[in-house]
Amino acid sequence: MLAFALLVSVSGERPMRVSHHDKVALNSSTNRIAVIGDSYTTGTDIGGLGRAGWTARAWDELANSRMAVSADVGAEGGAGYGTRGNQGSVFEDLTARTIRPDDSLVVFFGSRNDQNVDPAQLSILAFGTFQLARRIAPSATFLVIGPPWPTANPPANIVRIRDALQYQAGVAGATFVDPIAERWFVGRPGLIGSDGVHPTDAGHQYMADKIAPLIAAQLPVRL
Repeated sequence: MLAFALLVSVSGERPMRVSHHDKVALNSSTNRIAVIGDSYTTGTDIGGLGRAGWTARAWDELANSRMAVSADVGAEGGAGYGTRGNQGSVFEDLTARTIRPDDSLVVFFGSRNDQNVDPAQLSILAFGTFQLARRIAPSATFLVIGPPWPTANPPANIVRIRDALQYQAGVAGATFVDPIAERWFVGRPGLIGSDGVHPTDAGHQYMADKIAPLIAAQLPVRL
């Protein structure tokens, strides 16, 4: 059967919050995925809205690899583990609304929005968010992607966010990916917009190329 991608619903103000369900169907055995994120996942007027976003592009890449995916995306601009986004949500709220009991994989991405959160408090909030996700989806694996930074020398508070998430990812038994150490956007100015923060459409394609294989590596083999 030919692969297809279907956007079932999108809610919220477009650059601010995205809550949607995408399905790429190849056969009756699909891998359910939940994605929790911030504006790097919702997209903004700078890039990544709708089908140009990294999630939609990642599902296309997985479909091309004949991996069946059903995905729920809960993301809100400005949100983090301890910082409320443009619609008043933190990652724990998005987790409660997005994750389902039969999810195979939960992806957490970000967030640089937690720069003003006390590191100890951030660690506690991340722990609580991951524990909630585990209660909702007890069989899921977790992929935690830390905050990206577009230059080689991120500020100390961004590094502290990364360190807290890396620690709590280990506690939760999650795979942790560090865009700072891997220099995802460093030396690639065309991937970040004129505001110096948000990815362009090209940046979203870049993220899809990075994240799709990470997701594929976490999914169970379907026979």
